Amino acid sequence: MPMNTVNTVNDTAQTARLAAQRAEVLIRALPYIQRYRGRTMVVKYGGNAMINNDLKAAVIQDLILMSCVGIPVVLVHGGGPEIEAMLNALGKKSRFVQGLRYTDEETMEVVQMVLCGKVNKDITALIERAGGSALGLCGIDGAMLLARRLRPGGEDLGLVGEIVQVHTRALENLLAAGTIPVVSSVALGTGEDSGRVFNVNADTAAAKIAAALGAEKLVLMTDVRGILRDLGDEESVIKAVSRDGLEDLKKEGIISKGMIPKVDCCALALDGGVKKTHIIDGRLPHALLIELFTDEGIGTMIGASPPVLS
Repeated sequence: MPMNTVNTVNDTAQTARLAAQRAEVLIRALPYIQRYRGRTMVVKYGGNAMINNDLKAAVIQDLILMSCVGIPVVLVHGGGPEIEAMLNALGKKSRFVQGLRYTDEETMEVVQMVLCGKVNKDITALIERAGGSALGLCGIDGAMLLARRLRPGGEDLGLVGEIVQVHTRALENLLAAGTIPVVSSVALGTGEDSGRVFNVNADTAAAKIAAALGAEKLVLMTDVRGILRDLGDEESVIKAVSRDGLEDLKKEGIISKGMIPKVDCCALALDGGVKKTHIIDGRLPHALLIELFTDEGIGTMIGASPPVLS
């Protein structure tokens, strides 16, 4: 057999193997696509996945794929680094109280400008450019997020709010149209704070939105692998834990420091009726698809007791 014919046969065989591997990936994902089709997912987007361009592109692809196979998805984002950069450029020093940014009137203007303007519209544009359908919103639009002033332990945080009500009509209309709502974490004041605009925690906003929509899942994208049994070992990820088991992990010191507010947001969503929550590492490309569409997953799932990996 002539050498060029052998090469052609080998190339054809290699192409067939690659095609079969791609088909196998799709077949393995099929049960998950069938299970979640028509069931809303809420994703909190933050950390390195918002900063690194390659990771950003991977997240956008994941979201578009989910939407294309009939899984309604809401993307909620923060923007702490971008806010900090703008404040620094303006010569305004940040102040934090109990880990939360003190937000005076001037800072709130920057937060609203950066989150609702640049960050929100940049993400929306990325989805559109990649072939998806998205609409950028903030919690003020349609009075989606209503909040009152947050005073933890009586501390004054300025214009930092806690969400007391979520109106979902705008989100539901967009999801029904196959559009991905991109939501920035700014809320409208209510009651004695009516007319004010509040800075609200994006994780909490995502949890509240997920509960209000009756979402199947809430996924928090972070810069850690999940809940680690040993903080010094990134391979010690706890794959699944029950809602009741969270308190035990806190008592053991396994859930500590910055993981506590993440876990509390998951508990808030579960208590509000969300079926399962996930904490995943946004530093890993396509972490969303790996967590949702594979048996192994990639982070920590928190759900009913006892936990079920699905």
